[in-house]
Amino acid sequence: MAVDVYINFNGNCREAVEFYAQVFKTEKPQIMTFGESPPSTEFALPEEAKNLVMHTRLTISGSTVMFSDTFPGMPFTLGNNISLAIVSTNKEDIESYFHALKEGGSIGMELQETFWSKCYGQVTDKFGVIWQFNYDSGEMGI
Repeated sequence: MAVDVYINFNGNCREAVEFYAQVFKTEKPQIMTFGESPPSTEFALPEEAKNLVMHTRLTISGSTVMFSDTFPGMPFTLGNNISLAIVSTNKEDIESYFHALKEGGSIGMELQETFWSKCYGQVTDKFGVIWQFNYDSGEMGI
């Protein structure tokens, strides 16, 4: 298990990740847009979100750095756009860490199944650090 960095951008993620790939001489990034995600029957995807980056990652000097654009209408503050991501094959660890960090903090997304993970959640701890938790069961992989 590793702690990965997750950086959000305000509509210019594709440009940034392609730049970083050149700078650090990494592989060409595989980019998934919000428009390429499975459609939701509960939520219509706004047109302006369709070409924004939902997820991509690079391996930089042995570390995984993940990137995405902020979804339209969500708050974005330059300088506070970095979170730490825990990806683990141990679901009990994910649940334990999430519940411990939410004490005195705030939940951005309760632990739940998503199309990319059987258990994903986000919490901002009492010190203002944003944590993402992603259970890697090996089934869905993104």
